[in-house]
Amino acid sequence: MVQFIESELVLLKKEIDEMWTLVYNQLGRAGEAVLTLDRELAQQVLVRERRVNAFELKIDSDIEDIIALYNPVAIDLRFVLAMLKINTNLERLGDFAEGIARFALNCKEPILASGLVKELRLEEMINQVSAMLELAKRALQEESQELATAVFAKDNLLDEINANATAVLADYIGKHPESALSCLNLVSVFRKLERSGDHITNIAEEIVFFIDAKVLKHSGRTDEHYADDKK
Repeated sequence: MVQFIESELVLLKKEIDEMWTLVYNQLGRAGEAVLTLDRELAQQVLVRERRVNAFELKIDSDIEDIIALYNPVAIDLRFVLAMLKINTNLERLGDFAEGIARFALNCKEPILASGLVKELRLEEMINQVSAMLELAKRALQEESQELATAVFAKDNLLDEINANATAVLADYIGKHPESALSCLNLVSVFRKLERSGDHITNIAEEIVFFIDAKVLKHSGRTDEHYADDKK
């Protein structure tokens, strides 16, 4: 029985790894589509979103089978529960990637003003999301609590950039009222990037839970984010 469950857990981790790579690429393409307003690239993100959803359902089903057939306990149970929650968060990141890509499809501007993009620090925010997701993946692969907790500090930059974006866009609209609709839609992009950071933080928490059995979400550090998710 132990040998069987170990092989199933190895397969589960492989599936999560494949799901992770898919979502990482989705976020990268969506970010690039926004920066370049590449509608073809944005459309690719929308098409691949179906694969993300299919992956989530497959992993959920496999986890249900593992629990029902093998009744995992101790660290095996923590691993399975962590993978279940990580899978859910990865699917949400896929949703955010799709929403970000839709901005590029719907934007009426031929190109985003380079000065505005620089002042908004949009590219920096996109790169930070990718860096956080990559770091969290390394934390799981190496089973490193240190790498997982390093993800938390990186989320502060996303919060900072998102908080400043509204004022920058409002000022730009005042000077370029013809771009008001695009700027308002861009607010949603920043919000989705900021929420992506929250979900990557959730993933890092689950990795720590698996490694050290610590449930950080009840420590008070992320109460605001969880409350926001329920709105």
